[in-house]
Amino acid sequence: MDWKYLLTSFDGRINRAKFWAGIGVMIVVSIVANLLDMMLGLDIGNSGAGVISIIVTIGMIYFALAIYAKRWHDRDKSGWWSLIALVPVIGAIWILVELGILEGTRGANQFGPDPLA
Repeated sequence: MDWKYLLTSFDGRINRAKFWAGIGVMIVVSIVANLLDMMLGLDIGNSGAGVISIIVTIGMIYFALAIYAKRWHDRDKSGWWSLIALVPVIGAIWILVELGILEGTRGANQFGPDPLA
């Protein structure tokens, strides 16, 4: 798997497996950042957040948007649909269903060839 393409490019399409792989990597990185904060005593109060995890989270926003855009493209929609996440509760559910559960467009679409072909 081309991790650089997966995490940095906003072009093309990815299937659900690559989407979940990217999300999994981001979850593991977040857990490691939180553990480092706890071990180094950098956590801020009882919030569960620390200096390292805050910096990592801000950096991962870009990676998440890149993954989301490619997955929206696989659903034959614009990457701007990622803004649906700003709608409380419904946005998160919508993204989970559209990007994580539903199958992508079969065959080529305006964003590129079928990633499963």
